[in-house]
Amino acid sequence: MTQPRRDLNQCTNFPNQAAIAWEAGAPLSYEDIEVAPPRAGEVRIQVHHTGVCHTDAYTLSGKDPEGAFPVVLGHEGAGIVESVGEGVTSVNVGDYVVALYTPECRECKFCKSGKTNLCGKIRATQGKGVMPDGTSRFRARGKDLLHFMGTSTFSQYTVVADISVVAVTPKIPTDRSCLLGCGITTGYGAAVVTAKVEEGSNVAVFGVGCVGLSVLQGAVKNKAGKIIAVDVNDGKEAWARKFGATHFVNPTKLSGKTIQEHLIEMTDGGCDYTFDCTGNVGVMRAALEACHKGWGESIVIGVAAAGQEIATRPFQLVTGRVWKGCAFGGIKGRTQLPGLVDDYLNGELKVDEFITHRQPLSAINSAFDQMKEGDCVRCVVDMK
Repeated sequence: MTQPRRDLNQCTNFPNQAAIAWEAGAPLSYEDIEVAPPRAGEVRIQVHHTGVCHTDAYTLSGKDPEGAFPVVLGHEGAGIVESVGEGVTSVNVGDYVVALYTPECRECKFCKSGKTNLCGKIRATQGKGVMPDGTSRFRARGKDLLHFMGTSTFSQYTVVADISVVAVTPKIPTDRSCLLGCGITTGYGAAVVTAKVEEGSNVAVFGVGCVGLSVLQGAVKNKAGKIIAVDVNDGKEAWARKFGATHFVNPTKLSGKTIQEHLIEMTDGGCDYTFDCTGNVGVMRAALEACHKGWGESIVIGVAAAGQEIATRPFQLVTGRVWKGCAFGGIKGRTQLPGLVDDYLNGELKVDEFITHRQPLSAINSAFDQMKEGDCVRCVVDMK
């Protein structure tokens, strides 16, 4: 239902609840927070649901080189536009929206290139945890708080740049659409948009979490041949097959053979496409070296810890293998994400199946604990 448009001149700081990360390594604190009204080019969203992603846990751990505190984490959220700032025309009050940690301005060199979904317009300020004008819209305990990935969806209300939000049909519930804000889109897009997996090709996916499962269904969408899931947890096999894997391999059970050797044997020379969804640089190397000579492509999706480096013998690349990476699956959020919503509504994209756990915002620390358990794919937090 469309809400009445607020008089922006009378908007005041909104008291509401949020999960605040005051310092690295400490549990999130559930408490009151003030959320200022949107300024020019900004949108204030009433967040209805948010997913909890490993990237949030990575930053909270203190290992993220860009991590700074105190901060409102969260980047996988959906809700309704509560108010808009001056000059905003891309969304209206009452629109159902998904927050975008990868913005799309359609004006910068990156957006105009047609070669990438990365956008350079607000990268500098987003990385510093502030809005494009260099200030924060969050305040608690008398202190300003930082924003996270331009979204900060662990607050009942959040403010984002207008290029960091996309309107979607209300036909998709927000507890589903929120998951298109990161994990599902990242994996699915990596297979369909970045790699452009071809019909009949051999694919291996390393790491069968939310992103890996989404790569699998992207490979199915493009009618790949052998779709091989690789994970050290045998409990992931049932999940992998549910999402379209034709084979499952546990690399710790190969009797002295490397995973590269095993996959090369399975695919008569190597995979056409491999995907790393682990963030482990050793796995990234294995994924590249499991590619077919002459044309195999390996896509790096997982984020490694600060200071980690990848390595392989140059001969692997000289003989035609390609190493590449992608963010948000190569998907342009404002242009292409509504198409993924259509795929979901048409039964062509699994989303409901990812939701294994649910928590209220007050129990968000339990959601972080559950994320570390083997049976958790995604925990959705109800923000209302």
